[in-house]
Amino acid sequence: MTEQLVDPRAPRDLKAFIAGLPKAELHVHHVGSASPRIVSELAARHPDSKVPTDPEALVDYFTFTDFAHFIDVYLSVVDLIRTPEDVRLLTYEVARDLARQQVRYAELTITPFSSTRRGIDERAFMDAIEDARKAAEAEFGTVLRWCFDIPGEAGLEAAEETTRLATDDRLRPEGLVSFGLGGPEVGVERPQFKPYFDRAIAAGLHSVPHAGETTGPQTVWDALTHLRAERIGHGTSSAQDPKLLAHLAEHRIPLEVCPTSNIATRAVRTLDEHPIKEFVRAGVLVTVNSDDPPMFGTTLENEYAVAARLLDLDERGVAELAKNAVEASFLDTAGRTRITGEIDTYTAQWLAR
Repeated sequence: MTEQLVDPRAPRDLKAFIAGLPKAELHVHHVGSASPRIVSELAARHPDSKVPTDPEALVDYFTFTDFAHFIDVYLSVVDLIRTPEDVRLLTYEVARDLARQQVRYAELTITPFSSTRRGIDERAFMDAIEDARKAAEAEFGTVLRWCFDIPGEAGLEAAEETTRLATDDRLRPEGLVSFGLGGPEVGVERPQFKPYFDRAIAAGLHSVPHAGETTGPQTVWDALTHLRAERIGHGTSSAQDPKLLAHLAEHRIPLEVCPTSNIATRAVRTLDEHPIKEFVRAGVLVTVNSDDPPMFGTTLENEYAVAARLLDLDERGVAELAKNAVEASFLDTAGRTRITGEIDTYTAQWLAR
């Protein structure tokens, strides 16, 4: 985790523009969004955990050597979520942090298997996230929707359980819109999850698996072919395959790009080597996201600043990036129109100052 939360190379006026810009966030993880304050509070509640209770100590704790180490640390934080009250606290505070960044709409990736396997009652889990969602919308104006994802490292048992929770009408939460697949990619082949995605899609959920984050472009092809992906989480290695880039561009399949995350997990060596430029040059619909922001020492605002520098964007260009996320979202037409209008109005007023 880096202590620098704002790209120092972003012009001051552009930083201010980004701070006030209405936004949508499409790739952000529930537990991975726990702020140091919330993590330390949860660690204090559960003193048998190895997670530090001192927010300052979390800086070192969230410094990752590679993707496997990140998963280990991530799961140690997951282990702090042990009661429905923990779930509700986390969800509500994540919404608060998003609202502070002018996020109008977010699709939050949740891994219910990680909580139910630790003994949280499944009905109580659903009630906790829904109660937080409704309270956040009423108090902050931020609309939350859920993506239930399979933790790939937990195998087909987790896939079956996640699918059941996502498709059982007696349990399925009102805010659920999509179905995903996260965790390590190496050794976790995408085709084996096809039956579970087929069931989720048949139940009306959108397909949004991670792919091509730490493996090659074939993983992205597998997600498209076998899992019928409508968006790709990360898709970093897509830049290695011109035919894949052309396919993504032609079929308007968005990539959920998370630049700082890719550096923190060593998926990409440096920001200047990040393939976001190749994606845009190929005509791919790119959205900018924060992934696990406190763990990576970033914010959504900072990710926009990073993308602006890498793509050499001015205010209008950054606004177009924000509108990409709205377009790629699973928000209804009226909601997309409303947020796009807010972005246009804000940008016009800013430029007319």
